Amino acid sequence: MTKPSQPRPFSGVKPRAETAMEKTTRAANEIIEEQNATKDRKTAQLRQARLERDAQAKLDSDAAKPKPPAKKSTGKA
Repeated sequence: MTKPSQPRPFSGVKPRAETAMEKTTRAANEIIEEQNATKDRKTAQLRQARLERDAQAKLDSDAAKPKPPAKKSTGKA
């Protein structure tokens, strides 16, 4: 009786070596992803600071805004 054919874990298929262009592309993509993450983090911090500043400015302007003087009646009826 013959054995059923099963895939062998260490058959003759070798992984393909990474070319110089692929190494360069991978390195460039890693750098770009790192820069994008840094940019996104800075953008989020600046957005939060701007929103806090705008909220504080609105509170300050509302508190400092003088009320308009009351209209005087002319006495005509």
